[in-house]
Amino acid sequence: MNLMSVGDMAQAYQMRRQNVQLKERMTQLSEELTTGVKANLSEALSGDFVALAGIDRSLKTLESYGTATSEAALFTATMQNALGAAGDMTGEMGASLLSAATTTSPAQLRTATADARERFLGVVSTLNVQVGERYVFAGKTSDVRPFASGEEMLAALATASAGAVSATDLVAAVDAWFDVPAGAGGFLDTGYLGSDEALAPFRLGADESAELGVTGADPAIRDLLKGLALAALVSEGAFAGSNEERARVARVAGERVLGAEGSLAILRARVGAVEGHIDQAAVRNAAETSALGIARNEMVGAEPYATASALEAVTTQMETLYTLTARLSRLSFAEYL
Repeated sequence: MNLMSVGDMAQAYQMRRQNVQLKERMTQLSEELTTGVKANLSEALSGDFVALAGIDRSLKTLESYGTATSEAALFTATMQNALGAAGDMTGEMGASLLSAATTTSPAQLRTATADARERFLGVVSTLNVQVGERYVFAGKTSDVRPFASGEEMLAALATASAGAVSATDLVAAVDAWFDVPAGAGGFLDTGYLGSDEALAPFRLGADESAELGVTGADPAIRDLLKGLALAALVSEGAFAGSNEERARVARVAGERVLGAEGSLAILRARVGAVEGHIDQAAVRNAAETSALGIARNEMVGAEPYATASALEAVTTQMETLYTLTARLSRLSFAEYL
């Protein structure tokens, strides 16, 4: 029987090479266990990266749509909250004005109209809300504050209605100021400063978008401001010498505010429908992202239990190699003797 022996130097090199290989394998398994991804993707995919690249591209696109839907949801929620706040501020104002108009008490009329004036200023301030440095009611020019201040609008209305000699004249002047087209010096020129074009549709997916189509020039908003403005003009001194004319204006103002509540509710429903569309798109995008993530993990993921078992086996091999190395290093003729 022929025996082959290995010299001490060759044996040392062989042990060192095995040590390096085991360390490299241990490092690879440790990385896979920590990251959950196979270290050698080329081997895991048999060199075909087409499917993985497609999944990664889809995930990046969905991430962009996720950001877009989040911004759209925040934008519409801010608009909905502003409309809700405006509705809350004027919730009982119509009834209060009608009640004051039917009494003969100048004090009650002054109180109701003064309250209406403050609420007019509050509604205008509320509708000037912005989110992410964009004004939600300014339409396409979302970097422009959509409404002049309440005081500025009341001053313009006072000028426009200066020639009114009766409640009918005053109501007609206020209606005209709010309803005349742009260029005629009315609300669309000095009151509403935003764009008459609505904000561009929100992109929610590859073939999906949500169009809000609401600006501060919406008739529902104008109707609400009309009613409050009429009462505010009475509070600022219109027909100061005639309680009867003041009461007539207050009655029309109360009717306008009550009528505007229904229009405002319809407007809020429109915004709510867009919110629902955005939420549904966000859910679909999230589900697609989850499915693609699972598919990607199946392609490149390292199974934790198998990886941990392999790491434990390599660790045992390393310990065995160190033990053998220590024993072989003690072998000598002197020690044998």
